[in-house]
Amino acid sequence: MTNDPLLQPYRLKHLTLRNRIMTTSHEPAYAEDGLPKERYRAYHVERAKAGIALTMTAGSAAVSRDSPPVFNNVLAYKDEVVPWMKELVDECHEHGAAVMIQLTHLGRRTRWDKGDWLPAISPSHNREPSHRAFPKKLEDWDIERIIRDYADAAERMMAAGLDGLELEAYGHLMDQFWSPLTNTLDAPYGGSIDNRLRFTFEVLTAIRKRVGANFLVGVRYTADEMIEGGLTKQDGLQISRKLKESGLVDFLNVIRGHLDTDAGLTDVIPIQGMKSSPHLDFAGEIRETTAFPTFHAARISDVPTARHAIASGKIDMVGMTRAHMTDPHIVRKIIEKREDDIRPCVGANYCLDRIYQGGAAFCIHNAATGRELTMPHHIARADVRRKVVIIGAGPAGLEAARVAGERGHDVVVHEAAHYPGGQIRLTAQSPRRKEMIGIIDWRMAQCERHGVQFKFDSWAESDAVLAENPDVVIVATGGLPHTDVLSAGNDPVVSAWDIISGDVKPGSNVLLFDDAGDHSALQAAEVIAQAGGKLEIMTPDRSFSPEVMSMNLVPYMRSLQKLDVTFTVTYRLEAVYREGSELVAVVGSDYGGIRKEQRYDQVVVNHGTIPMDDLYFDLKPLSSNLGAVDYDQLIEGRVQTRSSNAEGKFQLFRIGDAVSARNTHAAIYDALRLVKDL
Repeated sequence: MTNDPLLQPYRLKHLTLRNRIMTTSHEPAYAEDGLPKERYRAYHVERAKAGIALTMTAGSAAVSRDSPPVFNNVLAYKDEVVPWMKELVDECHEHGAAVMIQLTHLGRRTRWDKGDWLPAISPSHNREPSHRAFPKKLEDWDIERIIRDYADAAERMMAAGLDGLELEAYGHLMDQFWSPLTNTLDAPYGGSIDNRLRFTFEVLTAIRKRVGANFLVGVRYTADEMIEGGLTKQDGLQISRKLKESGLVDFLNVIRGHLDTDAGLTDVIPIQGMKSSPHLDFAGEIRETTAFPTFHAARISDVPTARHAIASGKIDMVGMTRAHMTDPHIVRKIIEKREDDIRPCVGANYCLDRIYQGGAAFCIHNAATGRELTMPHHIARADVRRKVVIIGAGPAGLEAARVAGERGHDVVVHEAAHYPGGQIRLTAQSPRRKEMIGIIDWRMAQCERHGVQFKFDSWAESDAVLAENPDVVIVATGGLPHTDVLSAGNDPVVSAWDIISGDVKPGSNVLLFDDAGDHSALQAAEVIAQAGGKLEIMTPDRSFSPEVMSMNLVPYMRSLQKLDVTFTVTYRLEAVYREGSELVAVVGSDYGGIRKEQRYDQVVVNHGTIPMDDLYFDLKPLSSNLGAVDYDQLIEGRVQTRSSNAEGKFQLFRIGDAVSARNTHAAIYDALRLVKDL
């Protein structure tokens, strides 16, 4: 028995949920052919095993063929979805978790050149900026068939044994009917708020006729669009009351904001540096007004905030969705009074940004999420204890040390700096990205728990490594900024790292040439612009900061656009030369035919990193495997057995940016999949 508010059961109609923690519907893009197969199932089952009360599957599962997903969503209009969903549900039920799904028609929030190349539709011809399609203004026969499609999809979900479903009404077709900004229809579906809600209640009525009164049905909806001309808070309160009074729904899942732009989406689902739980009080107002079961999620990433949300009575079920991508075992650790062991969500939003860029969702610092079929969330002990020496205490080195420690090995880490962190510590110097240090702090705590030994201020040469008498050496030395990329004039330029670290003061008229498109350039840009300098950010790419991705770009642009910053795309810095007190930048273009000269007092180059690999190559001829990795064994999850040098006494590997410039997730994944089998 426990008095913890988060661990109290909650009765929703006939269903008893074992605690108050859920994951809201989200689409990790793990489906195959639109179906939630083994990988999809394993992802949800992991959370069910760990004690979550309710796992909401398939964010934006499509009910109609003219609602083609813009990323890899579940296709609820397929009959073949039923057996796959049933397998997922049955296995989650075996572990005590309830399962629901989110159904939707995307309306204009898609493209006509996806799926079957059918026109996007909406209650107006107004285009959504994010997805750019100009929709067809739907007709009466469109409405009739889509209502039928919703009912068909709901019947499939009941046949699969789900506990319930929710309809999505934020940014999608349902609330495109609601909002004055997106509904220009005449009566009976346009005009008054009752007319604009008519489609929703016709869908709900059709669903109830198919699934009956006992199948749980809710709505996840925006109760305030927070945009001029859109749904207001008063509209949202009225809609909430009408949903309750209809008798057609069993719960409300409340959000606030609009999704039609990257900026709007980021305010709905905030990232690091933005306010935590920004819409929780608003959700509490909805619950107080309606006295109806209310769910909510929006950057509730830590247990104390979640506990407050329930204890204060603001909401009945709290969604910790991205937090569970970081650590699927949150509930188990709460039960076992191990909250300090929970891997923290740092709000980097690598998960969602990858989805919106067409990839699968991965957590920036849990490489097992989404890879449950091949990567462990719990590290097994090794049969034989080995001496593992790791050089570098950045994210790659610390993950290697953590996993090796959990394996039971004797682990020593050499780090040249006085403290751990590598590039993450540089990143965390930005006030908006300071949460990134959680990636380091959590690993250091785990390493301490497993007896990992650290030697700081230790610039490890080969002799020092050999003196450890290692069985395995892992080089995780990272990289250094690569600025030697111009045809002439590399000496006068400085790196983005120089600016971020404070080693070089910003100039007053600066060119920042970004040939990597990552966070370093934008972090340096903020430092320069906030110091009062005039700044031009130039990139040879046709889009701005492609590696930062959409939602992470929003706070940077909000900051930089208020300052004296010029953004220039499709131009390449070719050379720099000094003329008096000025630097002359020679600018060309990959498209050809352009050469111009521009004057600045400082030129900053961001071109990724180049590996610090001297130690690796010093040790390579002394190792048993000559540094080689058997990729088949690595990918298949088998022990590295390659032996190319009979005189070698240790295996040698390198990971992360010591191999090539990539990102934090890649560095951590390198370490996990190598060391889990050592």
